[in-house]
Order: sequence, then C-alpha cells, then structure tokens
Amino acid sequence: MFGHFASRRLCLYALSGAVVVAAAACGPPPPPRTRVVVVEQPAPPEEIVEVLPPQPGPEYIWIKGHHRWDPAVRGYVWERGHWAVPPQGYRVWVAGRWRNDGGHWFWVEGHWAA
Repeated sequence: MFGHFASRRLCLYALSGAVVVAAAACGPPPPPRTRVVVVEQPAPPEEIVEVLPPQPGPEYIWIKGHHRWDPAVRGYVWERGHWAVPPQGYRVWVAGRWRNDGGHWFWVEGHWAA
C-alpha cells in the first residue's frame, strides 16, 4: 500500500514539474513594472540624442537611453541606450518614461510587448 501511495505522489510531482517546464517554454513573462518616486526634484533633463552604434544583427532592437534618478548623487544620470534581442514571443520595446503626478516624478519602466 505504501509503495502505491509513493508512486502516485511521484507521478504528481513529475506532472507538476512538466507543467512548470511547459510554462517556461512559452517564453519569459514580461518584467515587472517598477516605479521610482522622485519627490520635490526638478523634472528630468531633456533626453540626450544618441548616435546609434551599428546594429549587431537584424534581430536586434534599439532601446533608447534615458535619465534615471541616482540617490547616491541626488540627481539624474544618463543611462545609455543599447541594442537588445527581444525575448522569445516579444517583438516590440515599449520605452520607459518619466511621468509627473501632482508635482512628483515617477519612472514607468520600459518593457517588451508582443
């Protein structure tokens, strides 16, 4: 009786693992959207116009640079743009952006979309 119970449990574990593997094969989930709150600071500076380096391959998409808030310097710093290959199942990069809400600045993280 114990052997039968143990083999059923093993089958359930194997089935659970198969579901996890199948879900992972569908591609990664989109990254979580994060918000950075910058309170009582000036608006982020204007974007810097970057000269794009050569595209490394036809599958690469340009992710433009942006200013990010750096608490260590208590100010904005430029995060350079870069080429990236979209994760499987995604084709478009939706750029992050700064948003003003009642005088407070929020960073809305960029993400991949289908």
